[in-house]
Amino acid sequence: MLEKFKREWLTAPGTNIMAGIVVALALIPEAIAFSIIAGVDPMVGLYASFLIAVIISFVGGRPAMISAATGAIALLIVPLVNEYGVDYLLAATILMGIIQILFGVLKVGKLMKFIPNSVMIGFVNALAIMIFMSQIEHIFGISIDSYVYVIATLFIVYVFPKFIKKIPAPLIALVVLTGVYIIFGSNVGTVGDLGTIERSLPSFFIPDVPFTMETLMIILPYSLSMAIVGLVESLLTARIVDNATDTYSSKNKESRGQGIANFITGFFGGMGGCAMIGQSIINVRSGATTRLSTFTAGVFLMFLIIVLGDWVVQIPMPILAGIMVMVAIGTFDWDSFKYVAKAPRTDAFVMLITVIIVLFTHNLAIGVIVGVIFSALFFATKISKVDVYLEEMENTITLHFEGQIFFASIDTTIEKIDFKKYDKPIQLDFSKAHLWDDSAVDAIDTIVRKFEEKGNTVYIKQLNTDSRKIVKELSQLNEQHLT
Repeated sequence: MLEKFKREWLTAPGTNIMAGIVVALALIPEAIAFSIIAGVDPMVGLYASFLIAVIISFVGGRPAMISAATGAIALLIVPLVNEYGVDYLLAATILMGIIQILFGVLKVGKLMKFIPNSVMIGFVNALAIMIFMSQIEHIFGISIDSYVYVIATLFIVYVFPKFIKKIPAPLIALVVLTGVYIIFGSNVGTVGDLGTIERSLPSFFIPDVPFTMETLMIILPYSLSMAIVGLVESLLTARIVDNATDTYSSKNKESRGQGIANFITGFFGGMGGCAMIGQSIINVRSGATTRLSTFTAGVFLMFLIIVLGDWVVQIPMPILAGIMVMVAIGTFDWDSFKYVAKAPRTDAFVMLITVIIVLFTHNLAIGVIVGVIFSALFFATKISKVDVYLEEMENTITLHFEGQIFFASIDTTIEKIDFKKYDKPIQLDFSKAHLWDDSAVDAIDTIVRKFEEKGNTVYIKQLNTDSRKIVKELSQLNEQHLT
């Protein structure tokens, strides 16, 4: 236990603290922007980012991953806020947390293994494009000065690491270029332009909503959507960080952790949130490996708001936009162009449709779900091809079956059989086939019945252990049919 604590909290503390500081600076404009999208006060997003980051650092399953208020959740809650107000949003956030905790208890995280690589590539690429597109308004059409700051930021984050390795390059860009702006001034937008920042800590209160079934029916659809979207995004982000750091994390613990964080946040005036892939990548690229970086990001975010609020509002947005452009470039899987050319057409299609759906809906979860559905359909089609060929011997007629027999393949399997009267016993050989479900068993019953109706004697042989078991449990055939 002590060894785990040291590994997850005390490894390279300096590097992790510095990484957390960089992330905190990047969280402020994002949290404010997401609050504006949701139609709530900027402090609702800032409080959420502070609380979720701090709480998840203790209860989450993935060290070094950043969770906070996110755009995916903000987009879902717009109608709820517009029609019922902030208190209903907070109640929905609390219920969202309860649902995610239940998902964690039910081990829904195990479903991550059913997300294919093509969907993962599509998810990552769509996210990179969305990150880039979200920064366009802070870069283009403002002034020449904005372009200069973006170019200077990108120069620092890509060139300085070759000479200075101990201090994260994004932090250098933020401090140096903000100093330049404060001293010399320029025609650029700043963090303060996004909204007013109050210098106060969040306080506990119970949302002012009626505790009735009517209220539950209002918030439940939103809470369920928020829980699913937040969980999908969090678990996919955890998997990406797993791959980037060559480590493993508990997806079920992450599910419970996200739920606990959102549940508590709702009582302190924060909106719902989940893992943020952009900030998580900034964190990892800055050298973070432990929970200390996530904790630092949350605590330093609040420190910035309360102590350094007057300085924070002067950070030029082009600097933060430049850092996020770097994240977008680093996130995009540039090998996916080769993937489209070389991968099977169905896999390439799944990757592209995932990207298109995400960009069209601005919802990462919907894109992933559609991608998984298409991938499952293509897979079912691919394995539903069953070969049937007849072999006539001196004393018997043998029908050989090769392939996976289940609900999607039974029609084509039966169509390949010529049901007629033979002058010899018929053997159905399943030595190269597998029966998967009750539809397969029903198909075998149908084949036997059709042959027997023509006056044939039919035997089934070479069923493997699992296939024989399911036939014995579900089939209406007599024992004498099995050899």
